[in-house]
Amino acid sequence: MAAAAHPLARRIDRALGRRPAELVIRGARLLNTATGSIARRDIAIGDGMVLAVGQDLVGERVIEARGRFAVPGFIDAHVHLESSMVLPQAFERAVLPRGTTTVVADPHELANVLGAEAFRYLLACAGRAQLSLFITLSSCVPASPLETSGARLELEDLLPFADHPAVLGLAELMDFPGVLAGDPRLLAKAWAFRDRHIDGHAPLLSGAALDAYLVAGPRTDHECTRIEEAQEKLEKGMFVFLREGSVAKNVATLAPVLGERNWMRLGFCTDDRNPVEILEEGHIDHALRRAIRAGAPVIACYRAATLGAATAFGLRDRGVIAPGYRADLLLVEDLEEVAVSAVVCGGRLVEPELFAEREWPEPPGRNSVRRAQVAAGDFAVAAAQPSVPVIGVRPFSLITDHLTRSLPLRAGALQADPDRGILKVCVLERHGRHGRIGRGFVEGFGPMRGALCASIGHDSHNLVVVGADDADMALAVNRVVALQGGAVLAAGGRVLAELPLSVAGLMSEADLREVALGLRTLRRAARGIGCILEEPLMQLAFLPLAVIPHLKITDQGYVAASPDGLRLLRF
Repeated sequence: MAAAAHPLARRIDRALGRRPAELVIRGARLLNTATGSIARRDIAIGDGMVLAVGQDLVGERVIEARGRFAVPGFIDAHVHLESSMVLPQAFERAVLPRGTTTVVADPHELANVLGAEAFRYLLACAGRAQLSLFITLSSCVPASPLETSGARLELEDLLPFADHPAVLGLAELMDFPGVLAGDPRLLAKAWAFRDRHIDGHAPLLSGAALDAYLVAGPRTDHECTRIEEAQEKLEKGMFVFLREGSVAKNVATLAPVLGERNWMRLGFCTDDRNPVEILEEGHIDHALRRAIRAGAPVIACYRAATLGAATAFGLRDRGVIAPGYRADLLLVEDLEEVAVSAVVCGGRLVEPELFAEREWPEPPGRNSVRRAQVAAGDFAVAAAQPSVPVIGVRPFSLITDHLTRSLPLRAGALQADPDRGILKVCVLERHGRHGRIGRGFVEGFGPMRGALCASIGHDSHNLVVVGADDADMALAVNRVVALQGGAVLAAGGRVLAELPLSVAGLMSEADLREVALGLRTLRRAARGIGCILEEPLMQLAFLPLAVIPHLKITDQGYVAASPDGLRLLRF
């Protein structure tokens, strides 16, 4: 190959100004995340990368920055795309214009329903996406041994994907009690990925238990809910991701942790963020606004959201606007307001035409709800005495309280007590395994009449239903089964609102605006029957997540979680 034809020769020519760059951003106030400085610069772009940073650069196309700030594209350091309730192409269309140019996705929602097919689908999507879609391989499918998932992934199921260029390593090692107990399945996965990236998931873990968990290899955590927790994890070498999801909203609380001296060990993530909040508030841009308004230093926030997150995953080609780096950059009107007005991703200006050019793979997972119809009597909770454990919901938290309450007992069966805000909650196996139902009670939804059912039930995604009336609970469940996935609110023998989610019972094939409209309708209907939670669907969806303290429920019944382990709780 002649030297002049070599791609590097072409880039060098453009960097030296011998030929015009494909695109020049002129007159930007460039925030240099490597140094923390801001200076007026032109930015030359070609072949998807930054070619030069300087003055009076020449390009075939020029964008006048007119004093806007140029900052690197934002990185979502940990996200489950499924929680947006839309397919990856609709997710990209929603978050890319807001400045998220890289996401690190753990597809364990899909994987718990579909197994390794989830990896094949997301990796095919990664090959079509304009934003950088990286995958971590789901380490805990199922999340714990005390639930029934649609699939079970062993080490041999993960290894065929390990060397794919879009795979960064092992996803959140969320069964931390299993790790501490020496579960051989978990240890085999951690050992196999010991020289690669391993994501952590260690809510409230500290002291010797945290030390032992870190020996297994996790290097990140997105589950911090207290300043002291985040500080200890930073001191012990972890990267801490400040999370702003739809239920877990930790950025404002943890903002004091982020400073000029430690931003390089921090990042931002959304984890699970629903379409309404993406549409109305934003994505990583919203997390930055929250941190800045809570007092975190502005430039440190930008450095954490870009170079800090890139460093955590060893992504050496991004996080800074400099020659030789991937051309992911944003023009921002106001740094404190994170007012993104233009986005360049992979060297291309994000315009409507960008989203119309690509074909996407066919989604898997239709007809995934394999559950027979139920009757009101299936929800009866037999008991000999009125005292019973009750899950206490904390608004905007995945952590729950382990309560004890006395409930009405009639004909040998415990009853919901909606006047006191205590409702029945049941988890129904929906993968066609055995049809088991776990039964219990929950406090925190308010004096809700009727019932809410969803096929989103982290992480095994069985059907989960909460309600005051067994007949309405049966109606809601049966409608979700008929829809082959989604969420349904019923009261007084009628379906009041529904949100179909036909792809694995987790995602819709509609666009984000349409799904957001359906979710708003569901919320309004829930408020109309007495629910006091702002985000009832997502809070319901996390009640089966057994690896989060303190009391949860799966298809096997109540699960009490602590660093000492998981145990079924009988009553």
